[in-house]
Amino acid sequence: MKFEEIHSYLQRYSEEGKRSFVTSSFQSHSLPLLHMLSRMPFEIPVLFINTGFHFPETLTFRDEVVESFGLKMIDVESLVNRIDQRDQNGQFYFTSDPDRCCYINKTQPLEPFLMAYDVWINGVRADQNANRRNMQTEQEAPHGVTRFHPILDWTARMIHEYATEHDLPRHPLEDRGYLSVGCEPCTRKTDLHDDRSGRWFGMQKTECGLHTDLIKPS
Repeated sequence: MKFEEIHSYLQRYSEEGKRSFVTSSFQSHSLPLLHMLSRMPFEIPVLFINTGFHFPETLTFRDEVVESFGLKMIDVESLVNRIDQRDQNGQFYFTSDPDRCCYINKTQPLEPFLMAYDVWINGVRADQNANRRNMQTEQEAPHGVTRFHPILDWTARMIHEYATEHDLPRHPLEDRGYLSVGCEPCTRKTDLHDDRSGRWFGMQKTECGLHTDLIKPS
């Protein structure tokens, strides 16, 4: 989907009186969508799900992008203090129960926004994994929200070409081999042939729940 098509969708949502927001992890591949949204004639808030476990480089990069693109960012945090995110043995859930960790820090904190907004803009791509290959451009999410996936048909090459054309910055950890950057405890350096292979390394896990629990099958 090109810029003009994305604008058309967002214009329709606006004319229907729908309120939209976008979530972003502020990785390098997130920037083309954020850049396009920053060029729209209406402001769309950007939600950053701040788990408290991000790399410091991610937070610095996020702030630089927000300022450069002129974005309105909302920091979304869990209601559960990090000190309380431990099991009965004192281990953090990201070690003993990563699904629970993701629920507490990512899925649950987004629920209030799903109840307050009408459209959730999301930068998932079909080429990222098997789960995302089954998604549609528009899908229903909880609380009657429409998930809008404007770059679902984009490839990694298209992301690279757009970033190059518009001279977009790169996440500083990329040069150190982190091509997909999530929470620090659950992210490893990445296989060049699979940029998400460093996420939840060694676990039977490929998604955090945002794209499984908060979406209805097409």
